[in-house]
Amino acid sequence: MFLFGTVGPQELLIVLLIVIIIFGAKKLPDLGKSLGESIRNFKSSVSGKGKEAGKDESKDKIPPAD
Repeated sequence: MFLFGTVGPQELLIVLLIVIIIFGAKKLPDLGKSLGESIRNFKSSVSGKGKEAGKDESKDKIPPAD
């Protein structure tokens, strides 16, 4: 059912070389960092454990009496 068959190490090497040619070696760490952050943000938004969920819970709490 695969359209292109299995992807082997030679194909991955070719794709990596094309990415290096397009973006340059200096930009690859930045691309990896931004990709990791976007995946992390996506996972937290899907699971509902984002920053907004924490803010909503803090609004429902009653402040301590002085």
